[in-house]
Amino acid sequence: MRRTAIGSAALGAAAILLLSACGGGGDNGGGGTAAAEFDAGLTEVVNPGEETGGTLRFAITTNVESTDPGNIYYGYMWNFSRLYARTLYTYAAKPGDAGREVVPDLAEGMPEVSDDGKTYTVKLKKGMKFEDGAEIVAEDIKYAIARSNFGDKALPNGPKYYKEHLDAKGYEGVYEDKGDPLKGFDAIETPDDHTLVFHLKGAFADFPYVLVQPQSAPVPADADTGERYMSSVVSSGPYKFEGDYQPGNGFTLVRNDEWDAESDPVRTALPDKITVEEGINQDEIDKRLATGKLDVDLSGTGLGPAQKGKVFTDETAKARLDNPENSAHYYLTINTQVKPFDNLACRQAVQYAMDRDAVHRAWGGDAGGTPATQILPPAVPGSNPDLDLYPSKNDDSKGDVEQAEKKLDECGEGDGVKTNLGVRSDRPAEVAAAEAIQEGLKRAGIDVNIQQFPSDTFTNTQAGSPSFVHDKKLGLNIYGWMPDWPTGYGYFSQIVDGDAIKKAGNSNISELDDPEINKLLDEVVAIEDEDERNKVYAEIDKKVMEQAVIAPMVFHKAVLYRPDNLTNVFFNPSWKMYDYATLGTTAGE
Repeated sequence: MRRTAIGSAALGAAAILLLSACGGGGDNGGGGTAAAEFDAGLTEVVNPGEETGGTLRFAITTNVESTDPGNIYYGYMWNFSRLYARTLYTYAAKPGDAGREVVPDLAEGMPEVSDDGKTYTVKLKKGMKFEDGAEIVAEDIKYAIARSNFGDKALPNGPKYYKEHLDAKGYEGVYEDKGDPLKGFDAIETPDDHTLVFHLKGAFADFPYVLVQPQSAPVPADADTGERYMSSVVSSGPYKFEGDYQPGNGFTLVRNDEWDAESDPVRTALPDKITVEEGINQDEIDKRLATGKLDVDLSGTGLGPAQKGKVFTDETAKARLDNPENSAHYYLTINTQVKPFDNLACRQAVQYAMDRDAVHRAWGGDAGGTPATQILPPAVPGSNPDLDLYPSKNDDSKGDVEQAEKKLDECGEGDGVKTNLGVRSDRPAEVAAAEAIQEGLKRAGIDVNIQQFPSDTFTNTQAGSPSFVHDKKLGLNIYGWMPDWPTGYGYFSQIVDGDAIKKAGNSNISELDDPEINKLLDEVVAIEDEDERNKVYAEIDKKVMEQAVIAPMVFHKAVLYRPDNLTNVFFNPSWKMYDYATLGTTAGE
């Protein structure tokens, strides 16, 4: 049954969103409300409403990466996990540029930063509770950060920014000393239950963005079961899990009565229930969205190729679309540790041989994205759209086969090369792009065998496992990357820094370990002037392209579909998809 009156407990967060929704007029500042029309959700709230109740229905083509906030890296789970996991900070629940603002979540206010930029003090709100009624205290957050970042047994997925920047002095992680798991972890002090003091190795201007990430979602130490924690996550948000989660079976979230709505700046908690179905074919997801039998494609990557071509020719359907360039760059990685690509000239041969025009068309043409020749997306400061170190022979984006053949001769592979290309099987656009790459490289004598893997294990077990990549000779992999936050460091650090290479959950899939690039990334974070930092990011982009380890493909444009029954819909540029924490639905049980 639906309820038409909003309960007092839910009023605080809902009112925040709706008051802001009524306050402006589409100035890209996150103000106004909009009727359903093409791209309306990019700058305004579409179909605003405060009615509670109903079931918000999500689906995804594979299994979710994990439900554990400390063990996720896919952007859709960073977004979705906020429904049951609060973090120290989050992004403002507003469309347009206003959605880029970092705002307190569990924190009482913004951090207090020392003069040398090496110490951050964060005060927690009092009275926040887990689903069992236990108070959330500073040590729960300290423990959560420790389990996901430190020691050989740390959770494999997700970034390791805390490990890279906190002055942890050899701390070996929570799983080494069961009796006192935080012994020796002095990089985060908790002088009382509501204060955290972070000690950094050096000044790091981007640290507030790290405090947004789901690894700061509190975890009670006595509930932690390592990677098995995903089956029974303890909620700190407006929803909790109904029963244990088993991968492949989907799951249901129901209301968490211990959530304090008045303390929450972003979550509206309008639906009574939220369901997630796993393993649903992309075409089936798209059809259900169009018929009102589904509310949201959880992946946030948009409609598949089959449906994408239809909706733009139907004006009624087009009015339900948003087509943002979401800061995602989909590219081809070329692994420096898989022969013959340990040779620079062989990597350059791939760059020249790629038919970027065919890849762009396979991706869906202009509706699917913009052809790329540099690494940094246009929305990230420091991006240089004029960077094109491997131009096509006829300026047609079809490559330069003659130059590719010369490079193969130069690296001693003039008779041709055979290699394997890894791609996520449940992402039709990526598979189509892989086939276009296969045809393009074949023209220069590079014979590509496409190998397909599921998304939920791709970054951890296949492409993200260097030993697997070496064993299976995956010289090439298609990968996509969105900035962890909107700076060059937030984009580059996990995909090109040699220090970021991991045994599992590795995102530096090319295994680039260039001392000069590493040094620039180490030094740039201490530069106070933003313009100077951006110049360094442009320099890093060029140097990575000179190493030819990433072959740019497409700056992705998602085709997001919003059914008529979905309320409070808008594209949040920080999550790079619809803001899942504000959505409601007029659909019943």
